[in-house]
Amino acid sequence: MKNKVNESVAFLKEQGITEPFIGIVLGTGLGKLVESIAVEVSVSYSDIPNFPLSALESHAGNLIYGMLGGKKVIAMQGRFHLYEGYSLSEITFPIRVLKFLGIQNLLISNASGAINPSYKKGELLLIDDHINLQGGSPLAEKGIEEFGPRFVDMVAPYSKYLNEKLKQIAEKENITLFEGVYAAVVGPQLETRAEYRYLKIIGADAVGMSTVPEVIVSNQMGIPCVAISVLTDECDPDHLKPINIPEIMALAGKAEPKLNTLFTKLIEQL
Repeated sequence: MKNKVNESVAFLKEQGITEPFIGIVLGTGLGKLVESIAVEVSVSYSDIPNFPLSALESHAGNLIYGMLGGKKVIAMQGRFHLYEGYSLSEITFPIRVLKFLGIQNLLISNASGAINPSYKKGELLLIDDHINLQGGSPLAEKGIEEFGPRFVDMVAPYSKYLNEKLKQIAEKENITLFEGVYAAVVGPQLETRAEYRYLKIIGADAVGMSTVPEVIVSNQMGIPCVAISVLTDECDPDHLKPINIPEIMALAGKAEPKLNTLFTKLIEQL
């Protein structure tokens, strides 16, 4: 894998991507932050050697490099998921590439369902901890020590320093920002009523199908990271309604400006 990462990095440097300070992963329906970036280079995933391709309409599939908040950033406009048939190694491959390009911090976004009954759809969740229910780890591979320790400590997978910064920004900007635990499942089917009850019992505040693999790899490679989730539905097992994908995408779009404000203000302060 190291050779493939180096090949991707060399290609991107040839395109003019040099010394990005912050990496950004934009989740489902959350790609408009790139409109605030003074873009210097845009590269399609399909052109990058060894990069996976996203088949989802809500994920544009571009790597965007430029200035945001006075810093050089590199944004993944679209990510990869287990439910698309990718391995955990493929899902996290771009994070390894971003690290070798030079990022010092990683900001992650996603969409999720609210398990905690006090959370409301359309609001934001700052992830403080997570539960990995995806049945594997991107570190369970031969030769993974090339990128860092195999046995990675996860006592604080999300940067307490960056999380505190985001909470301060949210308060100043009058943005509701819940804080809690995110459970990552495989999907793509949504949960049953019994599964929602189980998730609540084990301590999950929200549930989604991404983010945790990227966070594990970030911790292995020593990249401080944060993750904010847009709550796109309320998962009350006693009053469960059929999935409404257009509504979920609309809610993600409605909450996106608040997410973009938090990320932009954070970048300005780093």
